[in-house]
Amino acid sequence: MIEAKNLTMIYGKDVKAVDDLSFSIGKGEIVGFAGPNGAGKTTVIKMLTGILKPTSGSASVNGFDILKEPLEAKRSFAYVSDDPDVLLQLSGMQYINFIADLYDVSDEDRQARVPDLAERFGMTDALDTPMREYSHGMRQKLMIIAALTHNPPAWILDEPMTGLDPSAAFELKQMMREHAAKGNCVLFSTHVLEVAEKLCDHILIMNHGCSLYQGTVEELSAQNPGKDLEEIFLELINYTPRTGGEKA
Repeated sequence: MIEAKNLTMIYGKDVKAVDDLSFSIGKGEIVGFAGPNGAGKTTVIKMLTGILKPTSGSASVNGFDILKEPLEAKRSFAYVSDDPDVLLQLSGMQYINFIADLYDVSDEDRQARVPDLAERFGMTDALDTPMREYSHGMRQKLMIIAALTHNPPAWILDEPMTGLDPSAAFELKQMMREHAAKGNCVLFSTHVLEVAEKLCDHILIMNHGCSLYQGTVEELSAQNPGKDLEEIFLELINYTPRTGGEKA
């Protein structure tokens, strides 16, 4: 449902943010996208969603090429960026309706979906409040609600749990499982490896724009016996602790 083929992004003359990255995510799969800051995760997500045009390579969602068939591709996914601070002059409901209008969501579908999503994220009483009065976590919840209102088959989420309280994070993880169980797919980036370990069918670890590992957590652990996921991750990205330091 989501496919990247040889995606490459070069900034300026020679800054290679993403280097020949390929992967695919099928129906019913939840895939975690892990890597340190600056690894290239957000750049990849922006190429998948059509925000950035790759220097080379291609990306498709639900069979639609993001560059050749952009409208069809964009109707096939929900996108949550890593920055929820947008259109803060609007109320929560105004923002939801703005996004729903872009996707031609009917009034009937809005009335069916929005109250349920708002209740699950504890936002029912805040929808008429201007978003500039929201906390960071509330803005993040609102972005997720708005993105999911058109109920697409693919979810592409960039650090979606940042700022969420424990109950909202739990709900989002449950919703990911429910969405995948219906034959859909989810790609989300994360810094929290424990979340990826418990939630994902596969993980993709990258650094400096390159893929370091693609597969299941179980396979990764089997290849590195006696080490926990954090140790494996740090070795993959060639992290060297400071002399005398201890692992947190």
